[in-house]
Amino acid sequence: MIDTVSVLAAKSDFSAVNTIWVLLGAALVFFMQAGFAMVETGFTRAKNAGNIIMKNLMDFCIGTPLFWLFGFGIMFGDGKFIGAYKGIADSTYASAAPDGVPFFAFLIFQTVFCATAATIVSGAMAERTKFISYCIYSAVISLLVYPIEAHWIWGGGWLADLGFHDFAGSTCVHMAGGVAAFVGAAILGPRIGKYDKNGKAKAIPGHSLTLGALGCFILWFCWFGFNGASTVSMEGDAIPLAGKVFVTTNLAAAVATITTMIFTWIKYKKPDVSMTLNASLAGLVAITAPCDTVSPTSAAIIGIVAGILVVVG
Repeated sequence: MIDTVSVLAAKSDFSAVNTIWVLLGAALVFFMQAGFAMVETGFTRAKNAGNIIMKNLMDFCIGTPLFWLFGFGIMFGDGKFIGAYKGIADSTYASAAPDGVPFFAFLIFQTVFCATAATIVSGAMAERTKFISYCIYSAVISLLVYPIEAHWIWGGGWLADLGFHDFAGSTCVHMAGGVAAFVGAAILGPRIGKYDKNGKAKAIPGHSLTLGALGCFILWFCWFGFNGASTVSMEGDAIPLAGKVFVTTNLAAAVATITTMIFTWIKYKKPDVSMTLNASLAGLVAITAPCDTVSPTSAAIIGIVAGILVVVG
């Protein structure tokens, strides 16, 4: 059994403000599960709502114990390609936590990031994945895929050695989930009725733009915790940095949204609502890696590029 008292007493220099900041960020990132559930449910047909909601729920519930048992140890173990697993996430890995932050606060912070990577895939394969198959996928990405690739960057692996910079997870979280989604969609193929007999794509409208918009607003709100709390500190130089991260994150999302609205307005003779909502998320994903280093002007440019790519792509 874990001696909780000894774990908590292992460091006497815990920072209350840093701990609160990390835990607040963890709570916001967890709430992204609700955002993804609303986005995916709103942008698909009503008959699949229950299936999608269960997938988003089970992403987190399956991933949490697996990341605690194995994933965290692989992610923060020693090694260049795969972390050397040393056991269940407990005081053995206490040194992985940032200065001033208790281990368990850091563990839950990392857990919700793992769950976010897993839930990204659900939307891309919506309406054509068996529930049991998705549960198996969710277990695999939480157990192996995310811990191994995130170790390369955040766990001191080979990409970190090369100087690769991903502040809050454009690559570790969103690209990992996106690549898994792309592979899954390629294997499954399109939804029934997506293409006509001539191979021309047909739109399959979602059943509720209201739910989709609510999900986008929830995700935008939670992204301030996703990116902002990745400072894992609210002391010293991290104080102005957190403010800058909030500004660049917000700017990229807003400019991406405007760009897509104008682009679709020109292309389709009217603004595309669902695509414009997705543009907000595209801008947020694009700014997540460099949000701590780029200027507001650069964040706006990143938003423009993201707003165009989300339509073209």
